[in-house]
Amino acid sequence: MRMAELIASRPAAERRTMAGWALAMALVALLGLELAPLFDVDEGAFSEATREMLASGDWGHTTLNGEPRFDKPILIYWLQAASVQLFGLNEAALRLPSGLATWTWVLSVAAFAWPRWGQRAAMLAGTVLGTSAGVLLIGRAATADALLNLWLALTALELWRHAEGGADARIALRRAALWCGLGVLTKGPVALLVPMAALLLWIVTSGRAAWAPRARALLGDGWAWLIFVAVALPWYAYALHRHGMAFVDGFLLRHNLQRYGGPLEGHGGSLLYYVVLLPLLMLPWTPLLVPLLARLRATWRELLGRYLLLWAGFVLVFFSFSGTKLPHYVLYGFTPVALLAGREAARWLEGAPDARWALYVQAGLLALWPAAAVAATAWVALQAARVANPLYRALIGQPAALVPLAVAALAAALGVLLLLRLRRWAPSVRWSAAGAGVALVLTLAVVPWWGRQLQAPVRAAGQRAAEVLARTDKAADATLVQWGLHLPSVAVYARREAPRRPPLPGDLALAREDQVDVLASQLAALPAGRRPSGADATLPTWQPLMRMGGLVLLRWNGAP
Repeated sequence: MRMAELIASRPAAERRTMAGWALAMALVALLGLELAPLFDVDEGAFSEATREMLASGDWGHTTLNGEPRFDKPILIYWLQAASVQLFGLNEAALRLPSGLATWTWVLSVAAFAWPRWGQRAAMLAGTVLGTSAGVLLIGRAATADALLNLWLALTALELWRHAEGGADARIALRRAALWCGLGVLTKGPVALLVPMAALLLWIVTSGRAAWAPRARALLGDGWAWLIFVAVALPWYAYALHRHGMAFVDGFLLRHNLQRYGGPLEGHGGSLLYYVVLLPLLMLPWTPLLVPLLARLRATWRELLGRYLLLWAGFVLVFFSFSGTKLPHYVLYGFTPVALLAGREAARWLEGAPDARWALYVQAGLLALWPAAAVAATAWVALQAARVANPLYRALIGQPAALVPLAVAALAAALGVLLLLRLRRWAPSVRWSAAGAGVALVLTLAVVPWWGRQLQAPVRAAGQRAAEVLARTDKAADATLVQWGLHLPSVAVYARREAPRRPPLPGDLALAREDQVDVLASQLAALPAGRRPSGADATLPTWQPLMRMGGLVLLRWNGAP
């Protein structure tokens, strides 16, 4: 049944409830996108590459500080660039594609569950997905991860619709090909690997009699393959024609095969990395893993249950063996976990025998989750003096108001307890509202606090550099550099490239204050005859223009 037909066939009260829930999920996904500065390194790199695409007018290729950037395919940059053109170069515009992708991801999960398990399970599955810690973080970041997860979910859910059979089975397969092609255009082969592996594993475990016809139906639809190739191939062919082996080496070999074969950029971990991480990324809904695991055998006996378990299990096992481990990789298999967890939550609310104490535990964690996040924030802030890295010691140790965070956490706890006792609303509505409220406390208070601590000095330095360079003669030739740092968001705020290198005479440089002070003391200790001659002997070797949070923006007057 098509979604429009499904909605039309439901009672009016049920449609109104789901519409209100969808609006609440939109607020969770989109409200306050502008509150935190861009986080480095990932958000800064994606955003600066987008800014450079717009500045150059070259929409076929991405650069970072003028150098080719082969990390990810092109689609997320196109969407971010379109958003910036509409709404200006700011944090909200850069994050808007991820926010919209997350909201669509949540709605697609609810739309899948609604006709199969009912409205209650659909609403709760979408709430678990949209308000879990891991999804909140990637869903409000100017990176490719939320968009990729949307395509993964749409592809895998359409493949199941195809496997179910019926009049729309062939159309579902072709829609899956479209979503998969867009996923490959967003992040590469993983968009094909995950959903295809899930379906093929399900086919293999369905028995020999069903294996051959299902495989032929999946692989033998020429229109589906044509749609996939037409969407995904043209940009890859263009990139290969334009860059040759540099594109193959940079994208396919380094950022795909080498990432799996070994730890890249120090991002390693043990085989249990994602087993430990998944419950943390699922907060505050982690207790739902208990009944999900307890009913594993019964779920396996269901056709759809087995498919969802294989999807989640493949991601967990495959990426556990990856040499490079990043937290968001496990979210590629979080959609089936959220679906099954939402169904378990609905079973609890329908009065399952184990529901009473389970609901108390889940309610307690919902109420205390913001308080735990605020307590961890306060503890880190109070321990700033013990942080080994001088830069992060200075950033975290900046004066910051913790009282508003504590008030927000207390309000969230009281709000959750009041909502869950509000008998005028259906149980699924109360629990979804509580989850949305807790998520908004985190996204509107806790995350912006961390953004201000860690990134406000970078933003201020970029804006100050833009002001100084705008007043400088030959400003078009002046350069802002990152000296011993990798904070690409400074280039976004300065609205110009900021290459990573030592400064030349006349350059502005963003550097760590502790390293500049060491250099100053070393220069002062040199005999006058051994000090480097500057471009202008009447000026000091450098002029500090701004000091904040362990960073210094300076103008370099010394020798190269």
